[in-house]
Amino acid sequence: MMSRISIAVRIAAAAVLLAAAAACGWRPVTPDVESEVLAARAPPGGEEARGLQVYPLRNPAVTELREAARAAEQQDDHQRANELLERALRIAPRDPELLQHLAEISLARGQFDQAEYYATRSYELGPRVGVLCRRNWQTLALARERQGRSRAAEQASASGRGCDVLPPERF
Repeated sequence: MMSRISIAVRIAAAAVLLAAAAACGWRPVTPDVESEVLAARAPPGGEEARGLQVYPLRNPAVTELREAARAAEQQDDHQRANELLERALRIAPRDPELLQHLAEISLARGQFDQAEYYATRSYELGPRVGVLCRRNWQTLALARERQGRSRAAEQASASGRGCDVLPPERF
């Protein structure tokens, strides 16, 4: 009788330990609260960066302003982020990543014409392949959708799928 209780206690203790260990790696499922603007942004590297990627050399002053703009954006101060990015744009007027960031800020501010302008300019100056290209087209699709131009938004989404250029196979 005692051995059955002892075994039951051991099994219960093992189950509790397993449940506790499993809970350490568990993350609660929460609804996606990110805006579509943030969903369109795919940082370089990781799972999204498939195929050929092209990154220009960066100006340290522009990098500092871009980081300050990201901090302002995280605090939902899109006006300040826009001002910082425009200052950076005066330093590097042909920086496609900077133009794309401005496009995304414009989307967040509800300035869809401006977002479309910056995303188009970024695409024209950018590598036309990879993550930045996809972000350009996603931003264009969102801006056009918000303006009620669903056909143009669908075309932009389709164009974004052409941004992936896979490297040649190695034998």
